[in-house]
Amino acid sequence: MNCPKCGAPNAAGATVCSSCGAAMSAGAGTSGPHVPEFAKDIITPGLIARVKNILLTPATEWPVIDAEASSPRAIYMQYVAPLAAIGAIAGFIGNSLVGHSYGFLAVYRTPIVSGLVGAVVGYALAFVGIFIVALIVDALAPTFGGQKDSLKALKVAAYSATPGWVAGILLILPSLALIVGLAGLYGIYLLYLGLPVLMRCPKDKAVVYTVVTFLCMIVVYIVIGAITAAVIGMGTIGVMQ
Repeated sequence: MNCPKCGAPNAAGATVCSSCGAAMSAGAGTSGPHVPEFAKDIITPGLIARVKNILLTPATEWPVIDAEASSPRAIYMQYVAPLAAIGAIAGFIGNSLVGHSYGFLAVYRTPIVSGLVGAVVGYALAFVGIFIVALIVDALAPTFGGQKDSLKALKVAAYSATPGWVAGILLILPSLALIVGLAGLYGIYLLYLGLPVLMRCPKDKAVVYTVVTFLCMIVVYIVIGAITAAVIGMGTIGVMQ
């Protein structure tokens, strides 16, 4: 059965999670929102709980994240992979099926093949983006009185990106893209709360640490956005109706 806190698999009858130490219950891993059978290995109760907690109670969730035994592979495969897919899939639907409306004049739709390629490339680059941001967080830590720790830097990068990934569902309607961007800004606040806890920087330096990290992130995601846009637009003029 899965731990209700972190989603890690545990032996049947376990009373304490072998990964995070949380108390287990007889029905652990079986409660929560209904999830289709094919997605149960991806959308686990632990994932849902983590998303909920990091968005609604980040001040108390960061210490939990800090204490968790984890690995880069687990973070990428169990957290980044399912959440980054939200925007990739929704973006494909919005760009290639729904389309961008230009008033009563026309609707622009990205050709299906180009849209699929763009979605796959954008999805892959989400992993690259988190990897680079983690490197930046780790490299900057000593500058702001913190401690270098590549795993904790990865945690900061991945979990602070949650708002943008969750809001990515709105990309089904391209006109809501601005809202997705604004939702992603909440990640700055999550970053600010997480840096002192995981990277051990003094709280009085957390603001500057956050600002510098965010500026670096802007550059990273501008490059990623440009690459994705170039792939989508390469060799196509779209479909106008």
